[in-house]
Amino acid sequence: MQSPAGWLILVIAVAGSILAVELVRRVLNRVGRKWAPAQHLVEHCTWPAFTVAVVVAVNLVLGPGMFGSAPGERNLAATVERVLGLVTIGAVTWLIVQAAYALTDAVLDRLVQVEGERNRRARRIRTQIGLVRRIAAAAIIVIALGAMLFSFPQVRALGAGILASAGIAGAIVGIAAQPTIGNAVAGLQLAFSDALRLDDVVVVENEWGRIEELTLTYVVLRLWDERRLVLPVSYFTQHPFENWTRHGSRVLAVVMLRVDWSVPVPKLREVLYEFLQGNPLWDQKDWTLQVTDVLPNGLVEVRALMSAADSASAWDLKCDVREFLVNYIRDNHPDSLPGFRVRS
Repeated sequence: MQSPAGWLILVIAVAGSILAVELVRRVLNRVGRKWAPAQHLVEHCTWPAFTVAVVVAVNLVLGPGMFGSAPGERNLAATVERVLGLVTIGAVTWLIVQAAYALTDAVLDRLVQVEGERNRRARRIRTQIGLVRRIAAAAIIVIALGAMLFSFPQVRALGAGILASAGIAGAIVGIAAQPTIGNAVAGLQLAFSDALRLDDVVVVENEWGRIEELTLTYVVLRLWDERRLVLPVSYFTQHPFENWTRHGSRVLAVVMLRVDWSVPVPKLREVLYEFLQGNPLWDQKDWTLQVTDVLPNGLVEVRALMSAADSASAWDLKCDVREFLVNYIRDNHPDSLPGFRVRS
């Protein structure tokens, strides 16, 4: 076995690599106070960077001669070298994936802060970035696993046979993975056709909610009562659904009342406008009150319509207006309450 000096050099090299990464981490921490990507790099890449630094240091210093020249010691050295190679591939892959997530997180953080008319475009970009980085991470991991496998001579020897039967194997795998592949393609189609975005308000299976998570295989819908509805991505390409924020977040709220013919519609319209002006949920744009139908049971159908900045505000505004009109008619025009007329 080699003299202890070689192992001492190895320890010094590992300690030096750890110290170098720690120094870089502290510098990025300081820079991260003004530059967001640096902070994300520290959060995501600290442990992967330590791992890569240690593995690279060991690879550079550790030599076969450090284990001795006996047959058993040479076999041990070969085994250690192979394990180090696998660990190196895994550590580098881990670092690359985490660095990619850190840099894209910095972009996503800025997009989350976008409000107003540009919010729809920001949500579309967030959705696309999220899907693309998942695909990239999966591709990097698959390539890394392939590199690990082909580091074994036995696997390389089987490579020709595997490639020769790739057509049959590909057909079998394609049939078996058809639902998964279909969902992945559907996810890309939704993201890049701008049909669905994160935070979109949708109605699916008579359930109202927001898109909380959109992956290559499934969509998580956060319902109004905090339940989660999980659907395969392919559902949204095969079934119709309502998207209330497809072109913007602004929504019209509708309140329907069935009242007697004696209801004073002009006065009702006047007090509704006064109420809307004092309600912060109204976006000061659209409103109207109309008699939309005369029902077979002898009642008159009155529709109040008003706009709000988003669906949540529209729901609350609709409830406020309904409560106000019910109270107003009951207190000021009790004769207009719904009733059935009978003539003898």
